[in-house]
Amino acid sequence: MAPPPRTPRSRVFTISFPENLAQQVEKVAEEESRTISELFRQAFRGYLVDRAHRSLEKTRAEVHARNPTPYTEDDVEGFVDEIRAEMYAERMKSVAQKAS
Repeated sequence: MAPPPRTPRSRVFTISFPENLAQQVEKVAEEESRTISELFRQAFRGYLVDRAHRSLEKTRAEVHARNPTPYTEDDVEGFVDEIRAEMYAERMKSVAQKAS
């Protein structure tokens, strides 16, 4: 049986598993009516999501360590108001400079 044709945007990876794990891979692929490639592509996508979540949790922990008291909604609204006021002041300053 000839190997399936590859598209120019795909790459082949060779991986090895212990026999008992390889049998489980084949069984799951058959149960889900997927190819082993499809199974591993989906597994890797899941891994990437988990990795992003771990990174996010690490960042949240670092932020919490720097500021153990979380901001309230009122705090956030205050920050937004401050930034908007600063941006407005900069625009007015720019308009005044252009007018002179």
